[in-house]
Amino acid sequence: MWDMNNSSPHPELSRVLARKDVLALAFGAMIGWGWIVLTGNWIVSAGSVGAISAFLLGGLVIVLVGLTYAELASAMPQVGGEHVYSYRAMGHFASFLCTWAIVLGYISVVAFEAVALPTVVEYLFPSYSVGHLWTIAGWDVKATWVAVGVVGSVAMMVINYLGVRTAALVQKVVTLLILVVGIMFITGALFEGELGTMQPLFHAENGVAGGIMLVIIMVPFMFVGFDVIPQAAEEIDLPFREIGRVLMVSVVLAVFWYALIILGTSLMLTPDALADSDLAVPDAMQAVFQAPWAGKLMVLAGIAGILTSWNAFYVGGSRALYALAHCGMLPAFLGKLHPRHRTPVNAILLIGILSSLAPLLGRSAMVWLVVAGGLGIVVAYLFVSLSFVILRHREPELERPFRVRHPRLVGWLAILLSLALIGLYMPGSPSALKPIEWALFAGWTILGLALYGWSRQRYGTQFTERQMRRELRQDSGRG
Repeated sequence: MWDMNNSSPHPELSRVLARKDVLALAFGAMIGWGWIVLTGNWIVSAGSVGAISAFLLGGLVIVLVGLTYAELASAMPQVGGEHVYSYRAMGHFASFLCTWAIVLGYISVVAFEAVALPTVVEYLFPSYSVGHLWTIAGWDVKATWVAVGVVGSVAMMVINYLGVRTAALVQKVVTLLILVVGIMFITGALFEGELGTMQPLFHAENGVAGGIMLVIIMVPFMFVGFDVIPQAAEEIDLPFREIGRVLMVSVVLAVFWYALIILGTSLMLTPDALADSDLAVPDAMQAVFQAPWAGKLMVLAGIAGILTSWNAFYVGGSRALYALAHCGMLPAFLGKLHPRHRTPVNAILLIGILSSLAPLLGRSAMVWLVVAGGLGIVVAYLFVSLSFVILRHREPELERPFRVRHPRLVGWLAILLSLALIGLYMPGSPSALKPIEWALFAGWTILGLALYGWSRQRYGTQFTERQMRRELRQDSGRG
């Protein structure tokens, strides 16, 4: 049980993350590995301009939601992010639903990277997969392939176990590598590419709108990451206003990154080349410099992207689980901090176990995780947008170091667009979830409700209220 007489809710979390650490954490999370492996699919599904349009439209939604996060994070810079905002606006159960949904998004990214790593290693060493285990969705799962994913997952778990300083250092170094290689590719493609290869601009097989929708449903998964900043808010050593600013800078940078990567790839590869390519961006990079080393360099940037995303979502997911457990919404063991490393050790171990199981499902799991996790993400975005509007109305005098202009317009647009994104996942939409993806989402929801019901009966809602009040008092003193 918790020490209910403890007046310091998180005595062992320390503010050590500087501006560059925070920006690398969020931007590195958003530009993970997906752009390496999925860019070709986006262009084939929607056309070159259609894919760019999908990311710009989806990016607009993320920018609006990001604005609500930026204001709320500066006003309530507490560990858990969404958990805090939704609790203050809508209460106990809504707070759990919101945070449990975003945890699905975080863990799905971590698991995705555990599947992505052996996939990219296969590009560098085509014959390394041996030892047939089983076949899932038509794909043969090999023992060495699984081993690479499991080893990578354990390594990232250890990095996060050792402390947020270690995680932040890894994040800065690896994000810098991605940026350097990305700039080389984009500038080279603008000089060497041809506009003719961008045809078709829009793919008409599913209708122009249908093709764009097939890409848009992946956008929330690709952009999830800026919300890691609120999760780690109690470890950020910045004025509260700057937390909101850094968050918005990271979102805008990511929007431009994805749009330019799609543009560069479509300038360098014809539709036939895209159809034949397993990893379109490395192939486009090789075409820019007319040398195999360039493609391998881009693959290394992709591996760097795996590490940045993997790392950031260990931070975000473990802090979200920790916040729920600390306030009595999940079993208390998930709220344990390591006495020396000051990390939520049991939450990190749980995420490590789940992500280590993902490679056993084979490469098909990547798409399942993207879509099921994406739905969890947009559900959480809806809750945060609602919390923003409710708190603006109910608590107009709340100190907001970062204030959004035209809050009603921004808030309601964020709500409506989040609902529109949720609609894309529903039955009847061209991009509706498949049964296996619904099963993942439903299973996660049922597990969460069971843990929540047990925890609520064990700890009670009054305990949560006391914990939240203590946190608010402590943060008002720090502000």
